[in-house]
Amino acid sequence: MQQNKLGIWLLTALVVGNMVGSGIFMLPRTLAEAASPAGVILAWLLTGAGVLMTALVFGSLAIRKPELNGGPQIYAKELFPKGSNASILSGFMSSWGYWIGNFAGNVAIITTFTSYLSTFFPILTSKQSLFMIGSLDLKLGNFLTFIICTLLLWGMHFIILRGIEGAGKLNFIATAAKVLGFFLFIVISLFAFEKSNIGPFAAPRYDEAGQTIGLLSQVNNAAVTTLWAFIGIESAIVFASRARKQSDVKRATILGLLIALAIYISISVLVMGLLPQEELIQSEKPLVDAIETILGSNGAYILAGLGLISLLGSTLGWVLLSAEVPYQAAKQGLFIPAFLKENKKGMPKFSLIISNGLAQIFIFSTISNSMSAAFDFVIYIATLAYLVPYLIASLFQLKLTITGETYELSNKGRVADGIIAALATIYSIWVIIAGTADLKTFMLGVALLASGIFFYPQLKKSEQKTVQSEKISA
Repeated sequence: MQQNKLGIWLLTALVVGNMVGSGIFMLPRTLAEAASPAGVILAWLLTGAGVLMTALVFGSLAIRKPELNGGPQIYAKELFPKGSNASILSGFMSSWGYWIGNFAGNVAIITTFTSYLSTFFPILTSKQSLFMIGSLDLKLGNFLTFIICTLLLWGMHFIILRGIEGAGKLNFIATAAKVLGFFLFIVISLFAFEKSNIGPFAAPRYDEAGQTIGLLSQVNNAAVTTLWAFIGIESAIVFASRARKQSDVKRATILGLLIALAIYISISVLVMGLLPQEELIQSEKPLVDAIETILGSNGAYILAGLGLISLLGSTLGWVLLSAEVPYQAAKQGLFIPAFLKENKKGMPKFSLIISNGLAQIFIFSTISNSMSAAFDFVIYIATLAYLVPYLIASLFQLKLTITGETYELSNKGRVADGIIAALATIYSIWVIIAGTADLKTFMLGVALLASGIFFYPQLKKSEQKTVQSEKISA
């Protein structure tokens, strides 16, 4: 089955493609609102360092615990005695939150796609009223946007059902095209960069009450936002069971992170130099507006086209990832067994249908909002859903270094792995605290995880049936 496996370049493309998606197009605006240029750069550097530690943890666990594949949330069950209620519950809840974060995040990517498509088809922003149902006034633009989002979601669904390798190759082509496009954007922007747009470099920001937000607080506020850019760093880990070699998983994770970090920092700084801060904060399409200052309307069309290619690849990668998470969790006995159903190509068909069906509901509920409002909401809720598994993976690596498990034959690298795991743990805790400082966000995050409790009894019931059948066969 080697021909149906993922090599290092397809794995790297999944990592880069999933990280460099909607975030690169919207984050310059969100970050300009949260922090001054100095705060933004510091936030990128701190987040890059923290995510590097997390990526090294993922890479180490992929080699030391190759049987535990499917994503960082899988390690939750290993923090407790094997087969205990605490082990199964923690594994299920972690997988549940991570899964919801995945398909909710898909909606942000898909709606961003339609926003960039409106550059070519302005009718997508039409405010013409089609009809009214009670207090709902359905606009033509919203209706067309909904149709396009739906077609894109289910189009990716059928592409993925045809096999992992074909989907991986399509994602590789889209990722290669957008990396090349972003490189050209960086080169062009260097010639039009205006230092005056960045000043004042360390200007304060103000909260709703008019209180001054200092530099350190700005970095704190930007921490969750910058982390959103790196969500997807675990993509190679999720597909570890489909990799040709386990060593490729670690290499793809580190390589993908370095490529994405270089793109993010370069573009964030350059966009701040192309647009005045006030204009950047108000922009719905910051990269398009930035390139338009250099190349005019033709530049806007070129970048919008690049955005569409980028977002197509990201949509494919994230739909694939969303279905893989509960499928792999079910293999570990941490999710409802129905998610194990495959088609003839070995793809998780039931998981795909449920994941995309739930994403469709999100599209119904968010399609009437502005794209930037939906994007900002998903950043916080989905990112917090990812942070818990990141913290779990770091704690598990820390546990291995303390107990010496998997280090019996050689202690080589044990101390270094322990330090990296400790740093990754501290980073995850810091961002969780920063992200949940707002009570509303904290409560929404808790509700997201707690919703899985309603389905946990089904998992326990199926587990009891499995135990009984094993006893009978014995």
